[in-house]
Amino acid sequence: MIDGKVIILGIESSCDETAAAITANGRELLSNVVSTQIADHAPFGGVVPEIAARKHVEMAIPVVDQALAEAGVTPDQIDGIAVTYGPGLAGALLSGIATAKGLAYGWNKPLIPVHHISGHISANYLDHIDLEPPFICLVASGGHSNIVAVDGYGKYRLLAHTRDDAAGEAFDKVAKVMGLPYPGGIRIDQLAQSGNADAFAFPTTRFEKGCLDFSFSGIKTAVMNTVNNIKDRGEEIPLEDVAASFQAAVTKVLVKHTFEAAVREGYKTVCVAGGVGANSELRRRMVTAGAKHGMRVCLPSKPLCGDNGAMISCAGYYEYMAGHIGDMTLDAVTRDNSIYQN
Repeated sequence: MIDGKVIILGIESSCDETAAAITANGRELLSNVVSTQIADHAPFGGVVPEIAARKHVEMAIPVVDQALAEAGVTPDQIDGIAVTYGPGLAGALLSGIATAKGLAYGWNKPLIPVHHISGHISANYLDHIDLEPPFICLVASGGHSNIVAVDGYGKYRLLAHTRDDAAGEAFDKVAKVMGLPYPGGIRIDQLAQSGNADAFAFPTTRFEKGCLDFSFSGIKTAVMNTVNNIKDRGEEIPLEDVAASFQAAVTKVLVKHTFEAAVREGYKTVCVAGGVGANSELRRRMVTAGAKHGMRVCLPSKPLCGDNGAMISCAGYYEYMAGHIGDMTLDAVTRDNSIYQN
C-alpha cells in the first residue's frame, strides 16, 4: 500500500498489445505503458497469433519495469497482480499469465484473474472518477459487440451481442477490401471526415421485435460488393464516401440499440468501452443521443479504449476487494462468457 491506498499492477496481453499499468484504489492512474505490435503485423494485414505471442514474451518484463518506474512504485508496495485470463488469443494470453504468475510467486503477491470485457468496462472508472454502477455499457471492439448492464462492480448482465462479425472486425475487413493499410478502423475514421455519409445506403440487420443483437456481416458484404462493382466498371473508388457511409451505418445501429437498452432497463447513464469507442463518429452520436434522452454519457479517453493495462489494473482492484483471488493453476480461456449473470 501507499498512503493507505491499494496498489494493483495490471498486465494485459490478450491480442497484440503488451501492456502494464499501476493504479491506486482502482481510480488513480499512476502509470500506463503499452508496447504496440502494429508494425510487426502490418505486413500481414492483421494479427498473426504466433508473432503476437513471441512479442509478448519479449516485451512483458520491460513493460512491467517501465510501469513500476513511471509510477515510482516498488514491488514491496504492490498489493496484487491482475492479469487478463481471457478471452483472447491463447498464446498471447498465456504469455501474460506466465509473467503475472512469475511475479506473483517471486514477490509473494496475490494473483488476480481479470476478464478482458470487465477490464474494458472498468476503463470508464479511471476517466470518470465519480461513476458508479448501475449503468449500460456498449462494448465494441475487434472481437466484441455487446450491450452490458453493469449492475455493480464486477456484476454484469449481457443484454445483446453480435450474431456474426464484431463491429471492429467489420471495420478492419471493409478497410482491407478498400485497400487501406492495417489497422483499418483508424483509416476509415480518418477518411470519413471528408466523405459524404449519404453517398451509399448500406443496410443494417434488425432481428425480431425486442431483440437488440447486432449483425455486421451483411453490411460488410454490401460494402465489398459496392467496391468490387465500382472496380469492375473501371471507375475510381470514392474512398471517403464509402468510409463515411459505412461508418455512419455501423455507429447508428450501435447507438440506437444501446439507448434502447438503457430505456428498457431504466438506467440513466450510458458508457462506451473497447477499441471502437475511439471512433469519432460513434463518440459524436453517443453524446447527441445522450442529450436527446436526458442521459449521462461516459466516454473513456481514446488511449483507454484500446487494450491497455490500466483497465486490467482497475478491474483487478474491484476483484481484489471482493476477495476474488486466483492461484498458480490459472489458465487462458480463449472464449468466456462466465462473467455474465442471468
